[in-house]
Amino acid sequence: MDNWIQAYADGYAKIVRAIEGLSEDQLTFKPAPGKWSVKEIVIHLADTEVVLAHRLKSVIAEDRPTLTAFDQDDWANRLRYVDQDHREHLALFKLLRESMVPVLKRLGADDWQRVGVHSHQGELTLRDLLISYIEHVDKHIGQIERVKAAYAAK
Repeated sequence: MDNWIQAYADGYAKIVRAIEGLSEDQLTFKPAPGKWSVKEIVIHLADTEVVLAHRLKSVIAEDRPTLTAFDQDDWANRLRYVDQDHREHLALFKLLRESMVPVLKRLGADDWQRVGVHSHQGELTLRDLLISYIEHVDKHIGQIERVKAAYAAK
């Protein structure tokens, strides 16, 4: 699991590299109506990191906790991501990842098989959760790159 933990820890640096040097106009540019800007993507990543930290801790500490789904578009709209500071959220993301890495490093082999029950996906092991959030960051880095390309093409 050490490689997965390191990949998880590297998520913050990946985001920073993806947005490094972007102007405010580039950060707030939306490639199409209903699509997210880079700023909104970064805030989404931080919000989902709050959810992930709770899920990871719940699965580690509780027996078969319920992991509640959420609607990412509702969060973006109702929490008004467009009006928030992405830098604060990026700092939150960093702190959450940094605080979870030592917890994850201390786990035993059996801990990675502990299960939470997701309201839409069913049973997920701790290992499943960690890998899904590594992939989640990578997926949104790809989205950021597409938004940057759309900005450059406009």
